[in-house]
Amino acid sequence: MIEKDSYKTITKASEGVLFKDRNSKFFGYAFPVTSEEEVKQHLETLKKQHHQAGHFCYAYQIGKTAQELSYRANDDGEPNNSAGMPIYGQIQSFEVTDILIVVLRYFGGTKLGVSGLINAYKTTAEMGLNASKIVKRTINVRYAVRFDYKNMGKVMRIAKEKNLNIVAQTLELSCEIIISVRLKKSQEIFEIFDAIFEVEIKNLND
Repeated sequence: MIEKDSYKTITKASEGVLFKDRNSKFFGYAFPVTSEEEVKQHLETLKKQHHQAGHFCYAYQIGKTAQELSYRANDDGEPNNSAGMPIYGQIQSFEVTDILIVVLRYFGGTKLGVSGLINAYKTTAEMGLNASKIVKRTINVRYAVRFDYKNMGKVMRIAKEKNLNIVAQTLELSCEIIISVRLKKSQEIFEIFDAIFEVEIKNLND
């Protein structure tokens, strides 16, 4: 099985969206994130901006490959699985990652029931994602290829033949190039350089 080597995400925070149900107001926000620390920072900022809101429910997913994927869904005091998981369900539905969606609620005086809450949080998350610009990115592996100057011709010929993306290079007596390779081609490229005498290749993603 060839692992997927692209993913969808957002590159900037969305404008806030608003959903209303029986006087309760639900504000939805989407943020690009790559760490739990960033998740905490966005939540703290929203809590300062909306200090009268009663619930700050959210879900996030971080990671680009199946092995590194992590997620969390938080109901923040709403009935169990009535908020965080409906929000996370929209992250899965839109197939996005490295994203945080927060839906905060101002209570309007009328209880919505669990099914009403599920609908409100799901709908607000969906609106937030629809208001976001979703982009597709490739998953790349970065390698350092080290070699003596005398072997530069061999290395550069392979780089040209395979149309490799060289992101940095040091070409002196002792040379090094940093290449970025799409995940599905990474093993093939590694084996080509690894088989050359006096050329060393190292995975920088490890």
